[in-house]
Amino acid sequence: MTHVDTVRGAAGTDTLGRVLMHEHVFILTSDINYNFPEISGWEEDKRVDEAVERLASLRDAGIGTIVDLTVLNMGRFIPRLQKINEKVDINIIAATGLYTFDALPTFLSAVGPGTRLGGEEPMIEMFVKDIVGGIADTGVKAAILKCCTDQPGITPGVERVLRAVAAAHRETGVPISTHTDSHTRRGLDQQDFFEREGVDLSRVVIGHSGDTTDLDYLTEIIRRGSYLGMDRFGMDLLLPFEDRVQVVATLCERGFADRMVLSHDASCYMDWSPAERVPDALRMPNWHYNHISKDVIPALKARGVTDEQLDEMLINNPRRIFEAPRESY
Repeated sequence: MTHVDTVRGAAGTDTLGRVLMHEHVFILTSDINYNFPEISGWEEDKRVDEAVERLASLRDAGIGTIVDLTVLNMGRFIPRLQKINEKVDINIIAATGLYTFDALPTFLSAVGPGTRLGGEEPMIEMFVKDIVGGIADTGVKAAILKCCTDQPGITPGVERVLRAVAAAHRETGVPISTHTDSHTRRGLDQQDFFEREGVDLSRVVIGHSGDTTDLDYLTEIIRRGSYLGMDRFGMDLLLPFEDRVQVVATLCERGFADRMVLSHDASCYMDWSPAERVPDALRMPNWHYNHISKDVIPALKARGVTDEQLDEMLINNPRRIFEAPRESY
């Protein structure tokens, strides 16, 4: 049986059910929360209980698995996920990689290629260890890599992350999921870079592709072999609901249901913009785990998307992404 590593251990890919390929449980600025909880508003027990409740609701809505793309620089803390997962029956797939649009964290900016201390790229060893040996001492293995390219493009810091992610992919065979800025067509930049680095583009999900109505751009990504991450449903301020739905429906009509995955890029709690502090004008009431199950799927079906195409995007494509051979380990 082909398996994928999850927070609870190895799971058969035929048991994942419907998969949301780009979500988060928590996105945190950990050093602020640990040192100044009275200012940040962090309440560990309260937030854990809320996460259990929200993930249970997601499971009740028919979702079997989420891919938690919370990586370094986003407050990843696996013991907290393990505590939550003990209380709710859902698969959580952990990720490795590093989140930055520009510069690296100070430690990494001082060591590695091109730095004052020089040496080999430490991120390769870090990412491979997370995948092969497990994250810290938790025993939980990452099953996907994540990196970002936003409006600033491939800065020196971002380039190091992309190169390290590509090297870890080549060594371990796990897939890659990305953050992009679709309006600057960064997905194509990522494909160019990965292709030069020997990455199998069919193992790459170009994230946040659903933020645009540029069908030529999206079709070019597909033609080059990667999956489209239509993964920000609910972020209606970035692109309205009707546009997001119509783009997916149009691509399905053109025969591309087998090249898309769906998700929200939502979380149970994110201290970068905690809900209680967001002005009313910026609130996005549809940005939550159940939006796809409750609203998006009926809207897609009303536009002619079939049950078979929905299964492609939510079940079969995620399964293919994780089932591809991993010959290196």
